[in-house]
Amino acid sequence: MNRPRNEGLPEQCGRHALLVCVLGFAAGAAGGGAQTLPLPPRSSDAAGGSAFVRSIEALSLKEREEHIAAEILGGNVPEFLRHLRTVTMRDGTNIALLHVTPNYLAIGSDADYFLAPMTPTTAQRIADATGCVLPTPKMVDAIHAAAGVHLEPQPISPSAAMTSVGVFAQHNRMVRTQLLARATDPAAETLVAGHKKDLVISSRLELVPGKVGIYGWHRPDGTPLQPLYAGHANTWVDYSHGVRLVQSVMLVNGSSNTVPAVLADRRLAALLSNEGVIHSGRYPTPSLFGESVIEFNPRPDVRVVINSPNSAPFNTVEPVKLVIFAVANGNTIEQTAGRRLRPGDDWHFDIQHIAAQMRWLRVHDTNHQWVVAYLEASGKSWPAWRRSHSDGDAQIREIVDGIAARFTNSAARIILAGHSGGGSFLFGFLNSVVAIPDRVGRIAFLDSDYAYDPSAGHGSKLARWLENGDHFLTVLAYNDSVALLDGKPFVSATGGTWYRSHLMQTNLAAFFPFKSAKAASLEIFTALDGRIQFLLKENPDRKILHTVQVEKNGFIHSMAAGTPLQEAGYEYLGTRAYERWLE
Repeated sequence: MNRPRNEGLPEQCGRHALLVCVLGFAAGAAGGGAQTLPLPPRSSDAAGGSAFVRSIEALSLKEREEHIAAEILGGNVPEFLRHLRTVTMRDGTNIALLHVTPNYLAIGSDADYFLAPMTPTTAQRIADATGCVLPTPKMVDAIHAAAGVHLEPQPISPSAAMTSVGVFAQHNRMVRTQLLARATDPAAETLVAGHKKDLVISSRLELVPGKVGIYGWHRPDGTPLQPLYAGHANTWVDYSHGVRLVQSVMLVNGSSNTVPAVLADRRLAALLSNEGVIHSGRYPTPSLFGESVIEFNPRPDVRVVINSPNSAPFNTVEPVKLVIFAVANGNTIEQTAGRRLRPGDDWHFDIQHIAAQMRWLRVHDTNHQWVVAYLEASGKSWPAWRRSHSDGDAQIREIVDGIAARFTNSAARIILAGHSGGGSFLFGFLNSVVAIPDRVGRIAFLDSDYAYDPSAGHGSKLARWLENGDHFLTVLAYNDSVALLDGKPFVSATGGTWYRSHLMQTNLAAFFPFKSAKAASLEIFTALDGRIQFLLKENPDRKILHTVQVEKNGFIHSMAAGTPLQEAGYEYLGTRAYERWLE
């Protein structure tokens, strides 16, 4: 796979791209500029809607959903659907500016398209890949009110066939006939509403996991034919369902924000929701491995996803190893977890694979229940998040305590880990405590110790904590001081992890005797019978190895170092030992 040359760059590189993105959105929205879905161009030989319908008629639900996702994420959508329309919402003095698709997700061309009903799981997958979310019922109301074309709902008599592709196609033709009868170009970019029920997000879904929320099908006078309903299983799909995407990035009172952050903010949630705060504004992604996935927002601008190997993650009596993993700059939680690449996937899904490496650990260490809590800051940068919060370090301590407190029947052994800018979260925690708590059993810096500062007491705190024979420290880094981006260095001699890791090791050497060795271009420093390990990779070819260290079993090693698991069936920087556990 060809990857961009700036893969996994530290925060000073990723922050610029994020700033350009946010400023570009704000400028475009404020000036009425067009927003578009980030999908590949439609291929000249892509199937039209009619041909696509014929190709899926005999497929199972699972096969059909895969084909729908592949076509949309591969760019086989009408041109008109790519150009988002603006919807304004108000609550008191607060004003929100959203960008939404002008119609429901469709497959095919402007002249021949199929409005595709799908499960919420597939809809969420497409939303995630395009930087979008699904609407709340209040958003659906606002979209209908803003629409330039209002269509009358056209129910088909209930029957077993209402979930069949044939009836999907029948309803698609009925909608098209409505548009033509109104002398409306079916491919016009005008906002069209009223012809489908929306798949929606709702706080009600938090009480009934495994269900789908549907709402809408508004009459022209604005009253919904379908009240909010969450009684169907999330595998139920009928002809009346439609998926309208809402761009996650939005404007609130002229400032950039995101839909999930607004929904989680008690001061602003009423802008977008009639149900108050919605903590989990998305449908969970099912796992092939029977895992439990729980998502919540401990702060409006912090997202947490907890992945556990069983369906009752917080009531277990087994010893728990709770990995609190702060994600890298510019990466989502889903990209950090990783998976086998699907059509339309961004390359970030194939550079870390923390989920598969966690499964490797679960299989090889059955004496503990391994749980991972992924933490993502808004803006996808923990350093930027900390700079924007004067009490950020205290908030980090509260977030860690809150996650650990969920395990009521078993004292969870905390492991603090982070990649890239995620290391900033770890140092925020260190700054917030006088002494590192004993329940923190391991700290792992995966090329992430940019913020290490002896003057802040980091070295002495780590040394006192490491005096406990049950505590472990692992540091992975490479020589980023000589790495080149477009032929030029991008890290200063003292600003990267190569320098900071050597500085940390030197400081700890004042407390503990170290052994040093070299193997396969690695500088290896160990102390306390392997409980402290620094693996520092030399870089004679001046490459960017920021994510390679993680991808090539780096997370496994950062968890196994100094234990009997170390190098038992894997090799750090060797071939990926976790391939069979990729989802």
